[in-house]
Amino acid sequence: MRVIQASVICEAVKELCIRANCVMNDTLLGALQTAQQEESYPVAKTTLGCMLQNAQIARNDMVPICQDTGAACVFVELGQDVHIEGGLLADAINEGVAQGYVEGCLRKSMVDDPLRRVNTQDNTPALITTDVVEGDSLKITLAPKGAGSENMGQLKMLKPADGIEGVRDFVLDAVRHAGPNPCPPIIVGVGIGGNFDHVASLAKRALLRPIGASNPDPFYAQLERELLKEINSFGTGPAGFGGKTTALAVNIEQAATHIACLPVAVNINCHVARHEEVVL
Repeated sequence: MRVIQASVICEAVKELCIRANCVMNDTLLGALQTAQQEESYPVAKTTLGCMLQNAQIARNDMVPICQDTGAACVFVELGQDVHIEGGLLADAINEGVAQGYVEGCLRKSMVDDPLRRVNTQDNTPALITTDVVEGDSLKITLAPKGAGSENMGQLKMLKPADGIEGVRDFVLDAVRHAGPNPCPPIIVGVGIGGNFDHVASLAKRALLRPIGASNPDPFYAQLERELLKEINSFGTGPAGFGGKTTALAVNIEQAATHIACLPVAVNINCHVARHEEVVL
């Protein structure tokens, strides 16, 4: 049994909040640089250059890459041989989010009720997903998610007879409907299978995959490539100004499902695609 103090978790989450919102990861930077080099449309090339410049200023000055610093989506992999001492896991995470958003001067976007809408003033509560895994470590991934991209998500309960073409049509329609709203070039997370709630989680988790990493199943990896090619043929382009770079990646996660079900969900990330992780 390994003991991790709640105060250590709190401090780690605070640092994740600040870094995720201010520092674009190197893999994503590289993908945007490659897209700019390969973009033939002048306005799109210039727009990608502005995005890269913005990311560099944010990194240098440790200021937010985007004014919408998002809801704090937290994914936890808790080793079954870990004991947390000095407080509850969720409380430690929420305290870390509160400290990170206040001390980092990050915009506070959470309201305490969806209809009465009073701002909580510290961006809590975090939206926490916890999985118990083997081992004696604790992995925390923070993925701040802004509303411009989150509001473009869609979910549909297809019929099994709709098959791969039904899935393809739904994903393409969802991205076409999103247009420039999620600040392209986007990353498209697709969940297939499970049930109504599980498929949405699959789509969100798909966004955590590094740029360039394909689904390990060749069947789904091929579908990812085909969807990416079709999405980039839309011509939406960076920031919606036109061009061939509408998406940087399509990531699919699949799960077992009921014989009468074919759930599909689409969750979209903006070009910043913020996420940072730590292993304690």
